[in-house]
Amino acid sequence: METYATALLFAIPFFIILLVVEILYGHFVKNQQHKVLDTVSSISSGLTNIVKDSLGLGVIIVSYPFLLENMALTSVKATWLVWGIAFLTIDFAGYWNHRLSHRINFFWNQHVIHHSSEEFNLACALRQSISNLLGYFPLFLIPAALFGVPTEVIAIIAPIHLFAQFWYHTQHIGKMGWLEYVIITPSQHRVHHAINPEYIDKNLGQILCIWDRLFGTFQEELKEVPPQYGVLKPVHTWNPILINFQHLWRLILDACRTRSIWDKFRIWFMPTGWRPADVKDTYPYEVIEDVYSFNRFQTSASSFLKGYSIFQMVFTLGLILFMFYNYSAIGFGGLLLFGGFVFLGIFGYTSLMDRKTYAFYIEVFRALLGMIFIGATGDWFGIDAYWGYGSILIGLYFVITAVGGFYFTFIERPDIHQEIAF
Repeated sequence: METYATALLFAIPFFIILLVVEILYGHFVKNQQHKVLDTVSSISSGLTNIVKDSLGLGVIIVSYPFLLENMALTSVKATWLVWGIAFLTIDFAGYWNHRLSHRINFFWNQHVIHHSSEEFNLACALRQSISNLLGYFPLFLIPAALFGVPTEVIAIIAPIHLFAQFWYHTQHIGKMGWLEYVIITPSQHRVHHAINPEYIDKNLGQILCIWDRLFGTFQEELKEVPPQYGVLKPVHTWNPILINFQHLWRLILDACRTRSIWDKFRIWFMPTGWRPADVKDTYPYEVIEDVYSFNRFQTSASSFLKGYSIFQMVFTLGLILFMFYNYSAIGFGGLLLFGGFVFLGIFGYTSLMDRKTYAFYIEVFRALLGMIFIGATGDWFGIDAYWGYGSILIGLYFVITAVGGFYFTFIERPDIHQEIAF
């Protein structure tokens, strides 16, 4: 996990630079594809994901090293051929894992966050899951284990394969000629994120588009069908932690409410969106019928609130980068506590963005908790060793957090009804 945290120290600034470039480009060509609160929500979702993954939170059903040790039919060296086979295996596994997430009710919960934005830009690529607490992906790598692909090869290719899926989340790049027949392009991925009936559950590939073409899930972007983004059951929140568990909560409610014992069991494994007949009409959910005219989610937000939300997001990013930099020294117990502060912070300021009254109490609680921790330890997870005034700065941040929670809940009332772009 420390290796992953180190890799993120380099990957995160790279992603942020590309994001800034996209925002500036959209501004100068007068074709902005970002909205402040949506982008803050997307980046905040990415922050929860990297903290969760860097801490190794979750249960792994079986690890790749275990599969390799017990299933390998041969032992091979890391030649270029082996690297190529490993890449193809991971991409093939990614396709089927992605397809499973789109087709099965239970697995959709861990993927819905990625589709929840009603915009399509590089920021929405960062909407990654924290609800994938059951690790089963190595099961898709059995072919690599049988062939004897070394663990080190998989460990290097897997994060590169993941990071390489970032760039094509954009509307600023059109079709790419012959590359459309080889790799996943922005055009193909716009189709994947669209909720148009023609586009649903299409283009499930991750790097190569050959799997979609082979298995019948390929769909070209059509000029006469402009993609509309989001999910058919709108999430109606900027809070990424709530989005991660919304679908699961709906499944739990339906499983409890249905009178059919059989439906209580099979609801988890039925196609995405399936509901028991006896609860479907009694407890209806909002579903988008006309994808071209539905009310996109927005909350009242002044320029001050938008600026404050950006401040909270950037400061949280800074805290996470410090956590990764000081990973070993903090220790696992300290990392869990640090991660708890990050999650509470993101839940708090995105609840403010939702204009929820309870956000005030969350913000005051985390501010008090943070100041008590600094007072009790005389430091903030060792930051004073790098900067003598570090813990004082963190303490000031918590004061600002409490004041901001009060101001945006009780003084600046939600009376502005237009969401504007950057």
